[in-house]
Amino acid sequence: MKAMILAAGFGKRLRPLTEHTPKPLLEIRGKPLIVYHLEALARAGVKEVVINTAWLGEKLEAYLGDGSQYGVCIHWSRETEPLETGGGICFALPLLGAEPFLLVNGDVWTDYPFEQLVSTPLKKGCLAHLVLVPNPEHNPEGDYCFAHQQSNKGDVLSGILAGPLVAEKRQGQQSYTFSGLSIIDPQLFAASSHGQAFPLRDVFAPAFRAGHISAELYLGEWCDVGTPERLQALNA
Repeated sequence: MKAMILAAGFGKRLRPLTEHTPKPLLEIRGKPLIVYHLEALARAGVKEVVINTAWLGEKLEAYLGDGSQYGVCIHWSRETEPLETGGGICFALPLLGAEPFLLVNGDVWTDYPFEQLVSTPLKKGCLAHLVLVPNPEHNPEGDYCFAHQQSNKGDVLSGILAGPLVAEKRQGQQSYTFSGLSIIDPQLFAASSHGQAFPLRDVFAPAFRAGHISAELYLGEWCDVGTPERLQALNA
């Protein structure tokens, strides 16, 4: 299985730190954020990784090279301007191929075991499988909720709480935050326009309504490194 790391954003919320350093190269205890992902992917057996770039992309390429020092082969998807999450993935599909791939947001830190996603194929009829996490302070309302609540707490703790999701949040039902980790079938983008900018949620929405997205809840370590304050807290 191939993987893609989203790394083309401006990192506006992290300024001034990202004025001269691409967000994925910001360090967590002396190691760039994106290196944690590359090492975790290599441990999971992923050999080929696609990374999209735009803002300060040349610095990312100069630092990471071909990826061999991290045990992977990096393919670069160079965007002349950021295409947002969905547009960036669609633009990189020729490098990713026709099989499902592991998708990682470049601005999160987690100890999630990537091998769990790599070793679990998409369920029949599913176009994506998302890893959800409990809502952090900066996103208290969450993003998505499970279409069918499950009462077995053991399923939650083992990370196998799965089922179709709904895009909208239901009043009175627990919602969760999308971690930025997922398995994506390229067919999710069958109706998308190559080279256009659009968010990933635009292609998620119809798939949610059709019941083609499954998910699991992860209760381990996870952080959206989106502001200088969160970066400082994670380093501490």
